[in-house]
Amino acid sequence: MPTAPRRSDAPPPRTGNSETEVLRGFLDYLRNSIAAKVEGAPEPQVRTAAVPSGTNLLGLLGHLTFVERSTFLGEEVTDWQATFQAASTDSVAEVVARYRAAVEDANTVLDECTDPGAPVPRPRPGRPAPSLRWALTHMIEETGRHAGHADILRELIDGTTGR
Repeated sequence: MPTAPRRSDAPPPRTGNSETEVLRGFLDYLRNSIAAKVEGAPEPQVRTAAVPSGTNLLGLLGHLTFVERSTFLGEEVTDWQATFQAASTDSVAEVVARYRAAVEDANTVLDECTDPGAPVPRPRPGRPAPSLRWALTHMIEETGRHAGHADILRELIDGTTGR
């Protein structure tokens, strides 16, 4: 395994004092961390499983794209396991761009949410939306979990560490 230069770790974000500012600040911090882990990762290792479960960097970021769109935009996902598989034609840049677009779309919705106890305003007929507080906390947990997986996978690929 080649040894990549070690990136310095970014400290936790400085945020405003409101509950929503703190939650959004930490979510954005994690979003940027996982996107940075995938950006520049070499082919074919970026899509190659390094563990028996089949987990790979592109699949993790693709999955998080679906989770963002489901949680904040109300998009339906019928097969969550399939969201971990990147298409063979997807480039790293395309997967990262789709993720960043999903984050931007989610943030557009979040910019209009002021009450952490109010439901996320997403269209999903017949299914209640979670509160903003729940949605942000869930996305911090989900993104943080997969960012940790991405840390390990990227280090196994080319030695890159840090955020």
